Amino acid sequence: RTPREAGDGAHCGAARAGARMPGRAPGPGEQYRFHVDMQLCIGCKCCVVACNEQNGNPAAITWRRVGEIEGGFFPHATRSFLSMGCNHCLEPTCLSGCPVDAYAKDPATGIVQHSAEACIGCQYCTWNCSYGVPQYNPERGVVGKCDMCHGRLSLGQAPACVSACPEGASQIEIVRAADWRAAAAAAAPGTPAADGSVSTTRLTLPARMAPNARPRDVTHVRPEPPHWPLIVMTVLTQLSVGAFVTIWLLQLLGAASGLGRPAVVSLTVAAVALAAATLHLGRPVYAYRALRMWRRSWLSREVLLFAAFSAVAAIYAALLWLRLPGGAVVGTLTALLGIAGVTASACIYRVPSRPAWDTPYTVLQFHLTAGVLGPLFAAAAAVGDPRWLALAAAGMAGAQVVLLALCVFRCIASDSLELRGTARLLSTVLAGRLLARGILLGLGAVVLPLAASSAGPAEGPAKAGHYVLVVALVLATAAEILGRYLFFVSVVPKHMAAPYLPLASEAA
Repeated sequence: RTPREAGDGAHCGAARAGARMPGRAPGPGEQYRFHVDMQLCIGCKCCVVACNEQNGNPAAITWRRVGEIEGGFFPHATRSFLSMGCNHCLEPTCLSGCPVDAYAKDPATGIVQHSAEACIGCQYCTWNCSYGVPQYNPERGVVGKCDMCHGRLSLGQAPACVSACPEGASQIEIVRAADWRAAAAAAAPGTPAADGSVSTTRLTLPARMAPNARPRDVTHVRPEPPHWPLIVMTVLTQLSVGAFVTIWLLQLLGAASGLGRPAVVSLTVAAVALAAATLHLGRPVYAYRALRMWRRSWLSREVLLFAAFSAVAAIYAALLWLRLPGGAVVGTLTALLGIAGVTASACIYRVPSRPAWDTPYTVLQFHLTAGVLGPLFAAAAAVGDPRWLALAAAGMAGAQVVLLALCVFRCIASDSLELRGTARLLSTVLAGRLLARGILLGLGAVVLPLAASSAGPAEGPAKAGHYVLVVALVLATAAEILGRYLFFVSVVPKHMAAPYLPLASEAA
């Protein structure tokens, strides 16, 4: 029998009789999990209040939430409620993505626990979780999440949310991991959609779930926070990488003089970018911890690669400044590390919980930013032939515009509620900023560079065309900053109930 069928026969009476906890501890290959009966949940949110009181959280931070799910059509419209905390997944993505190893899965109980002491407040887990479970506390500068009240469990007591439910809609069960993996992979009714995390929460769905059931507020989209430190960090690191790659290519093509000064300036830009990144952390003094989990976390890999890039780039800039031999070899390593760092930056955002980011277009977008700004930086620094540099920047800008159009069309044509929400934001409240981004990119990366370089190679910084190229670089950088702003604010995260809804349709 399916998990839903197995629970349908006795769960209502058992819950009301007080059987909210199993009579034993999990054995080998087993773990605790939540069972939520949507047929019993009345949306009173007693579980939310009890959770906050138990964990001392402010009202704005809720480790347990109650979602409303609507479906059907008048006069047969339906509304159900879904209480959700942490799903204590078999393969938790919060754990695998954490750069400081602040998460651990208890081998005895299966509970996914978070260490506030180890946390640096990078908030990557809040993006990595498909259910939006981890919550950032700006007052403490760390993330927190449901731990199933493991202290109460160790004393044989039910978690606060389970104890507080007046209808017995929440229970604690024991599940065999191997059996649950098989059930989740088969998308059995009452299980979450099969994904990489393998949520263990079991749902008992309403008997007559409407085929078009969906979260009530799923169409009420609003811009997400912009994360300005990350905007500055990503754009400036990509500018620096693009500049060093351009300088390295110019050196290989025979431009042996005048490369030291732009290399030093580019290195300074990278240093400013990496310093800005620490402002995103809740506990920046512990930023060094982000290097720990480079074997599995893209955030750790980004930190490691850009640290190595900066170190090698400093050597490369010194060799160019002092006109010492060996620059071509060190420049090759600088370029490779920079490209790898930009790739790692992009892969951070390839998370299923943010559908607009979870596409190869994100990787291309980040590299095209480097491709646009790098040649413009070299042209503004009066090194190389500005005609070829302007053509390179214009070509990259054209590719960036095409990519932007593809991203928008992908969102418009998608059946995903989240992607359509992104399209709605870009066509309404963010439409003016999207248009401004295109105009700035066209002026800064195409019109002005081509106009300034049409007179021929620059003859030094005193030439008027040089100042036009500087203005072009400023405008193009502003365009990419605005584009990265739109990248962050236009993404629509998955609703906490969204992974369950396809199965709700099947169960109807």
